[in-house]
Amino acid sequence: MRRRTVTAGSLEEILQATAPAPAPAPPTAPSAGAPARREEQALRTEFEFELPRGYVDEAGTLHRHGSMRLATARDELRPLIDLRVKENPAYLSVVLLSQVVTRLGTVTDVHAGVVERMYATDVAFLQDFYRRVNSEGHTRAAVTCPHCEGGFEVDLSGGRLGES
Repeated sequence: MRRRTVTAGSLEEILQATAPAPAPAPPTAPSAGAPARREEQALRTEFEFELPRGYVDEAGTLHRHGSMRLATARDELRPLIDLRVKENPAYLSVVLLSQVVTRLGTVTDVHAGVVERMYATDVAFLQDFYRRVNSEGHTRAAVTCPHCEGGFEVDLSGGRLGES
């Protein structure tokens, strides 16, 4: 039995070749006997955050507020073919975060170099934020007060108490 070897030039070609066929469109008009359904809640795909320390750009400007979008399968596959990641697997989180962080203050071109220059505290915060957003679908965490031992939820995206 002969084995056939196929090579592709890039991840884009592989993803295009293996893309599933588009799903048929659902019917637009409800049937006469079916009750009207409530509009479904829109999927939240972008999450705001506030860095603990903040990113300082070349001009010395501090950027603390930003936004991160939900990761796609492509976002998680692309770093695996990156030479920097192949040479140093620890670089995976830098490449991955640079793809999903869409804005950092006034910086809209967030690339690996920007993430490299961030404080370790902020990178750790973004890694945890990424995990929460993509695994759990929200940015809330259950905490316990160290004084009264009462439990409550906090929003890790940086919102202040009492803000909506």
